[in-house]
Amino acid sequence: QVRSIAGVLPMAIMCREQGRDRFIVPAGNVAEAMAVGQVDVIAADSLKMVVDIVTGKCHGLQADRTVVSSAVTVHCLDDFRDVQGQFAAKRALEIAAAGGHNILMSGPPGAGKTMLARRLPSILPPMTIEEALEVSKIYSVAGLMGTSASLVKDRPFRSPHHTVSAAAMAGGGRIPRPGEVTLAHHGVLFLDELPEFPRQVLEVLRQPIEDGHVTVARVNSSYTYPSRFMLIGSMNPCPCGYFGDASHECCCSDMEIKRYLRRISGPLMDRIDIHVVIPQVKYDEMASITETESSASIALRVRAARERQSARLEGTGIFCNAQMNHRQLREFCRIGSEAQELLHNAFEKMNLNARSFDRIIKVAQTIADLSGISEINASHMAEAIQLRIAVAEMRNDRYK
Repeated sequence: QVRSIAGVLPMAIMCREQGRDRFIVPAGNVAEAMAVGQVDVIAADSLKMVVDIVTGKCHGLQADRTVVSSAVTVHCLDDFRDVQGQFAAKRALEIAAAGGHNILMSGPPGAGKTMLARRLPSILPPMTIEEALEVSKIYSVAGLMGTSASLVKDRPFRSPHHTVSAAAMAGGGRIPRPGEVTLAHHGVLFLDELPEFPRQVLEVLRQPIEDGHVTVARVNSSYTYPSRFMLIGSMNPCPCGYFGDASHECCCSDMEIKRYLRRISGPLMDRIDIHVVIPQVKYDEMASITETESSASIALRVRAARERQSARLEGTGIFCNAQMNHRQLREFCRIGSEAQELLHNAFEKMNLNARSFDRIIKVAQTIADLSGISEINASHMAEAIQLRIAVAEMRNDRYK
């Protein structure tokens, strides 16, 4: 018998690139291989059938076209319509989705951080064909495609537990395979209770966030996996969770709070574009029967902002504002004089570094795109700085 294997999709793509017009695959992988097109895929369920196909005695198994058209898809049942209050957090998540920015949410237990994060996929724009093929290749190599799916069409949402190892996060192992940062490619990597993750696990995120790929080195070889994802983190402000909460008394000492915050290194914190503080929801907001804005209406604004970015960045190989480097910021971002003055004052007073400077401009450009305005004005810059203040304060407070 010929059994199904992992990694058929990239093999079929290689066949097409090399001009080969026939590809014999296990019967369980036929849908995956036929997603490529321009290659005559032939299914076999035994070695005898393979020999018969090669010698022309039979034509192999016929693919079921209804199966070939299927896809790995996880429909998001969570909707922002169900979230009462938390308007600042919803706005921050909308900006993050529109520009592909990393975001950290901090607040007391029960404030709704996890609930908000799990609704983020409902407002992300659909993947392009190229993105779907990239993600599908990764899932094919990882053996996560199944036997009835041809492409992954929904953006991945990965949420590993805080006991995950560094190898499981970055990839590798005795038989190298993609890690969580790669399985979240073109999607979302959600790390709940961020300070609870081991320090070495968090540190492996630095290269993937900055470069969009991760390299795993071994004695005899090295492997490079794509890893361009949105990082969504959530955390409590202190070990007990109630520092700064007006309705609960915090029982943590200053040293305990600083030790807790130091679990997230300054370099990793610098790579987070947006930090939003989420308070407890008030009773009046929870009991309100007024229907809040749905994910569908937010998604329309996000998609329009992404389309503006795609048009502006056409030919650069990147697709959203978060992926721009410093040279591209200078080329594509037009900043008004008042916005420049605001940024100058913030840079001096908040003790910002070069990375913070770039990331504030990226977020401001996304806010401008959501407003449908080509130039970054003072209001866009002010909101971007406000979303960065908590990141700068947390980075500086850990060393006081």
